[in-house]
Amino acid sequence: MSNFKNLRVWIRAKNLAKKIYELTRQEPLTGDFSFRDQLRRSAVSIASNIAEGDESGTNKMAVKYFYTAKGSSAELYTQLVIAFEIGYIKEDILNEMLEESEAISAMLYKLISVRASEE
Repeated sequence: MSNFKNLRVWIRAKNLAKKIYELTRQEPLTGDFSFRDQLRRSAVSIASNIAEGDESGTNKMAVKYFYTAKGSSAELYTQLVIAFEIGYIKEDILNEMLEESEAISAMLYKLISVRASEE
């Protein structure tokens, strides 16, 4: 196992979570508590599961957590699309966040492939 703080995917996921928190501090998301909190939870879950997986002790467990992080990335992607479609965020913000979510998901896929092959 490596040090998760050095994983580029963890750094990007953590930074995406920070951006989501910044975004959800703005109207109209501040007023929709449930949706705001769901966006935050899914974003934080990505970085958290990467860290937990990397510290889990085995590649098999790490892969499980990395898949969960990948699922949280898809969840965040979906919520961002919905946020755009209901008028909560603008298209440029949507595109920026979706691009980052897709990049993180692709990085996770590669990390899963590497860790699974080490079993």
